[in-house]
Amino acid sequence: MLGGNVFGWTADEATSFQVLDAFVAAGLNFIDTADSYSTWVPGHSGGESETIIGNWLKRSGKRDQVVIATKVGSEIPGQGKGLSRAWIMREAEVSLKRLQTDYIDLYQSHRDDANTPVEETIESYAQLIKQGKVRATGCSNFTVERTQESLAASARHSLPRYESLQPHYNLYERAGFESGLQQLALQETLGVIPYYSLASGFLTGKYRSVDDLSKSPRGQAVKKYLNDRGFRILQALDQVAEKLQARPAQVALAWLMARPGITAPIASATSVEQLNELVGAVQLELDRASIDLLDRASAYEAPEKRIA
Repeated sequence: MLGGNVFGWTADEATSFQVLDAFVAAGLNFIDTADSYSTWVPGHSGGESETIIGNWLKRSGKRDQVVIATKVGSEIPGQGKGLSRAWIMREAEVSLKRLQTDYIDLYQSHRDDANTPVEETIESYAQLIKQGKVRATGCSNFTVERTQESLAASARHSLPRYESLQPHYNLYERAGFESGLQQLALQETLGVIPYYSLASGFLTGKYRSVDDLSKSPRGQAVKKYLNDRGFRILQALDQVAEKLQARPAQVALAWLMARPGITAPIASATSVEQLNELVGAVQLELDRASIDLLDRASAYEAPEKRIA
């Protein structure tokens, strides 16, 4: 799944178009974005990514060849946030306009909103689905408990349910997903589309010391991985990559794709060259010995299970 967070940030419109063209040409079709991308960039107000994707859809005429996923709920500075009916309805219209499309394939709750009853949120999504503006819904950054609560409310009221989860999950960040959400996803047959699949680029092998952190705007986000466990993971990635004549990033994505319940890992690219490297992961099948090596290298102290 192609991450759209870089569009309009570290990839300008022309580059973003090239990446999107190459992505579809490679036979892939799933694109993820959000209304809040990229509010963290000075001078941006949100919607930059959706706008670029919308311009590309209009120019390319490839709307029927792609699955577009976007999100609502994160704060848009000076405007609002959350999962209330009013905010969802407003933002859905804004996203549709920016994306220059009549429907959103997968509309996701970006972050939980403790101040809004889950019933209000799923009823709002049900209305959008009934109107034909949304095809399916999902949630991102939800706890096991809140996901269960939302699914139970959908069943109780006979309303469309969340069909997917978007958790933070990769070879380094394993505990959060594996301590409950993974089991829930398998039990409920939820699609899982993990973000930060390459740990902000750390799992590409690009960052191996503090001196490497200046290599990109995302470098500082990688500092926390420069520890014994992180270096152990990189060493295992290097070993498997050499054995399979692949790149560390491809191995990291292939590991995710081999995990129970994973539908598609999300990864972003700021050039066609980067994209082509990531696409190579689709053809890479890890043998049991390689998976075991990566599992051992990335082993962590498991928290208590949180699911009944």
